[in-house]
Amino acid sequence: MLVDKMTETVRSIEVMWKAGLIPFPRVDEGLFALVAMRKIGPFAAAAQVAARRDPHAVGLVDERGPLTFRQLDLQSNALARAWAGRGIKPGTVIAALCRDHRGLVLSMSAAGKLGARLLLMNTGFGKTQLADVAKREKATALVHDQEFTELLSDIPADVERYLAWVDTEDALDEIPVLDELIASTDDRPMPYPARRGGFVLLTSGTTGTPKGAPREHTSLLSSAQFLDRIPLRFGECTYLGAPIFHGTGVSQFILSYALSCTVVMRRRFDPEATLKGIEEHRCTALVLVPTMLQRIVDLGPEVISRYDTSSLRIIFVAGSALSPDLGNRATEAFGDVIHNLYGSTEVAVATVATPEDWRKAPGTVGRAPVGCKVVLYDGEGRRITEPGVTGRVFVGSGLSFHGYTDGRHKELLDGLLSTGDMGHFDEDGLLFIDGRDDEMIVSGGENVFPIEVENLLVERPDVLEAAVIGVPDEEFGQRLKAFVVRADGSDLDADTVRAYVKSNLARYKVPRDVEFLDQLPRNATGKVLRNKLD
Repeated sequence: MLVDKMTETVRSIEVMWKAGLIPFPRVDEGLFALVAMRKIGPFAAAAQVAARRDPHAVGLVDERGPLTFRQLDLQSNALARAWAGRGIKPGTVIAALCRDHRGLVLSMSAAGKLGARLLLMNTGFGKTQLADVAKREKATALVHDQEFTELLSDIPADVERYLAWVDTEDALDEIPVLDELIASTDDRPMPYPARRGGFVLLTSGTTGTPKGAPREHTSLLSSAQFLDRIPLRFGECTYLGAPIFHGTGVSQFILSYALSCTVVMRRRFDPEATLKGIEEHRCTALVLVPTMLQRIVDLGPEVISRYDTSSLRIIFVAGSALSPDLGNRATEAFGDVIHNLYGSTEVAVATVATPEDWRKAPGTVGRAPVGCKVVLYDGEGRRITEPGVTGRVFVGSGLSFHGYTDGRHKELLDGLLSTGDMGHFDEDGLLFIDGRDDEMIVSGGENVFPIEVENLLVERPDVLEAAVIGVPDEEFGQRLKAFVVRADGSDLDADTVRAYVKSNLARYKVPRDVEFLDQLPRNATGKVLRNKLD
């Protein structure tokens, strides 16, 4: 066991050095990074380290223009001092309800420098969810964009509020604006806080109130879990399409900053503006959730070809299932650049499919990188080793969380954390996710996972989206119901859908009911809200 751990550590260091994360031979800079990470957390430390390595390099580009790493570091110093003067201290919980822009980035860094705990709120939440989460997580300060003001009426009056982005001139005068606080405050470095604050990610909340998954400590070595199979490199440029409040966005934001990469972001995702940004800034990596990739690919070859995207080496996709059809269409449009990550808010990284993996087996989520372990178990807790046999997915990772903020935890088995998914390995050891264990449909004694039927349906050119659920049935216990979004101009009907599935899959996988929708209900990160389908 000790030898395995040492081998893993050596391999992790090798991966990080190759990417440029370890500033060899500047051992002093490496030590500074380690200390900063432990004292002020990954947000503040990444920008601070980048500012030391190249203060004039552009760290962030948003709709207001560029900021260098030094400007980001100094402005977050000023914001931290201003907040300290207003009573924010180590242990204070600061909730952030912001789109992706400099105000959120500076808030993240300033919170770390104060030892405050940062709660990243989902911009797609409703009024009740926001109030419930803020109360449960004991938030005493809230940073938000002006556009969300009307959603905050249920937030307790004693929660201090700050505006991170102002859209119009009629902002409420009594709410301080971050720009004004920064401009009026000393930007000297803050002393390290007595204790580190950490941050809290929220689960998607597709089945109820989102749970808080805290990240109190992040080891620098854990960065290798991404870099082992995703070739991000020092000093390049990342276009961040996925929102920072989501695990996909925040992980790649931190990693890009740690590598002194410029990060390009917009407050709202726009597929064609994304292509334009890639061309303008010569981005080498694009970070998305699958629905964003879908919107880009759906622009079609004529629009995509207007922009020079030849600089792209990586399209990093995570957050929900990437269908074989969409991954193949994206590969056709952009080349062998798809990197499909499988993980969750709780386990962080589990596996990554490289472009080579995808070419070999479209739909795969790949293999576990260094520092991660994936094991399948049957319903009795026995380990599954045979290819093609579906089991429950459990993951071991240095980035796994240690329990929700309300004291609950995910199931543990042999020290590994349940993802709540079912999956299988193929003959080459590549992992495939068959579906959520709570989404499995038992119809007439046969087990059906919706994803197989959904992937088949979206392969049709006249289908844009599809979701399949189980509904009660007196004879079979459950029967399948499909919700289909037709392509523009399509006259696809229910009989054709059923006949198509019947000709490609087993009879018991054919949806008895078919309903056509204008769009599927999704949350802000693109996950289908199955509880809204009936």
